[in-house]
Amino acid sequence: MATSLTAMRPASFLAGLSRIELEPAEFAGIAAIVAVGGALAWLSGAHPTLAPQWAPWDFSWTQFLSCALGAWWYARGVALLPASERPGLARQAAFVLGVALIYAVLLTHFEYMAQHMFFLNRVQHLVMHHLGPFLIALAWPGAALLRGMPAPLRRAFDARRLRRVVHVVQQPALAAVLFAGLIALWLFPPVHFRAMIDPRLYDVMNWSMVLDGLLFWCLVLDPRPAPAARTSFGVRMIVTVLVMFPQIAIGSAITFSGRSLYPFYDLCGRLYPSIGALLDQHVGGTVIWIPGAMMSSIAFLLIINNMRLDEDRRDAARPPEDPAAAKATVHASAWTGR
Repeated sequence: MATSLTAMRPASFLAGLSRIELEPAEFAGIAAIVAVGGALAWLSGAHPTLAPQWAPWDFSWTQFLSCALGAWWYARGVALLPASERPGLARQAAFVLGVALIYAVLLTHFEYMAQHMFFLNRVQHLVMHHLGPFLIALAWPGAALLRGMPAPLRRAFDARRLRRVVHVVQQPALAAVLFAGLIALWLFPPVHFRAMIDPRLYDVMNWSMVLDGLLFWCLVLDPRPAPAARTSFGVRMIVTVLVMFPQIAIGSAITFSGRSLYPFYDLCGRLYPSIGALLDQHVGGTVIWIPGAMMSSIAFLLIINNMRLDEDRRDAARPPEDPAAAKATVHASAWTGR
């Protein structure tokens, strides 16, 4: 199956960049990325059987540039940020790993495997919607990305209209409905079948998974308290718990179903013929059920930790107490151990 968003001419892309005021280092970095993309596109189109497993099976310029430029702008932004504002190594590693995982399931031979086994398709969506965006949100990369972007793009991302759209989509109730609803939508058997055979709808499915995952996890893993964050820590914990139950229900329904729900994989040919339709489906349902719920549990614990760290920062910012008043005050640290 060929995706629809692959038609892009590198020469025209670079010509468009030349009309933007870029520093020499910025243009050189983007030109190098486009050159690598051109080589991978040629290899994928002209000699797909000779391409190694890590090379794209079905090359997409939009997917490649999103991952490569995101990584380049982040690395450049980290280097340009003052030392006091630079993210720690753990956050940098989380961002790199998150982008690498999304790249691995979309722009390597794993893409072909995910189109021929239902449980691998579920692993792909778990990475695109949960694990990859989760790690990127955990890195909280906004400052570094904006610092590394060309100035015109920086202004575009900071535009009021775009911020309004993001603000609406990240309303807690709507964010929870979209997060669980998109999983249910793309797993509804008739919709799933159509998405797997229609290249345009297949692209929409993949992009919706990644973008919704980023918006949701950035909402709930925001390390800041309200009002700097969209909502309070308590609301974020509730939203994180609520999205578990639809995933558990959907995953368990697929796992315990006694009939084949996804005939597409029989029609296109299964990658592992020894794994029948029902076993493939049951393993795929388990992938939806257990890891998805575990991600919400981990996020819940991280929100509690962010709340604790915020309380510690506020305690440290308070002026010293009067010694006489302090003797008469019962502190939580006396029984919490903090």
